Amino acid sequence: MSADIDVARRLDLVRREIDAVDRAFDHHVSIVAVTKGFDEWAIEAAVAAGCDAIGESYAQDLLSKQAIVEGLAPEVHFIGRLQTNKVRLIAGLVDVWSSLDRPSVVDEVAKRAPSSRVLIQVDTTGDPAKGGCQVPDVDTLVERARGAGLVVDGLMTVGPTGEPAEAARPGFRQVRRLVDELGLSVCSMGMSGDIAVAVQEGSTEVRVGTGLFGPRPARN
Repeated sequence: MSADIDVARRLDLVRREIDAVDRAFDHHVSIVAVTKGFDEWAIEAAVAAGCDAIGESYAQDLLSKQAIVEGLAPEVHFIGRLQTNKVRLIAGLVDVWSSLDRPSVVDEVAKRAPSSRVLIQVDTTGDPAKGGCQVPDVDTLVERARGAGLVVDGLMTVGPTGEPAEAARPGFRQVRRLVDELGLSVCSMGMSGDIAVAVQEGSTEVRVGTGLFGPRPARN
């Protein structure tokens, strides 16, 4: 119960931070509670606090949480770098595939989870570990996904690691521009450390983990 209360308080702080950002346009910013790396308590606490979407990055971890996911029924976003051989394992658990960044992954998701909602991940940092397609390839990948029968809700990007929040601004601005040019609705960018910058630049969805649950346990 104490975890639920703490997460609820932290969620309120995140919402207040979003609301406090002075932006020139008015739109809803949704929050995905990033439960990756945490035990099942994090999903329970997030749902109890009012989060209706969770984010997971590892196929095996998501599978290990299948019972609680199916029991509480939050919307599941797969936000990690996606391996094609893992798609079939989690196809029945994922509601939004948020990190499609290459043709092979697009094709595999279309095969294993037809008509799924997806986001195309854009590389704005040059860090290969983060994944993401190159900016000039975004429109081609969007069209490939649509042609394969997937529903492309929007784009996603991840800011640089270990840098001040302002370092993410140019990439966020670029992705927002692409979302508008392609006529998409979702612009998913911003995490615990750069929420304000992301919302200022037009994010419609932020992904918050440590800001809700505290430091993530080290993976064995």
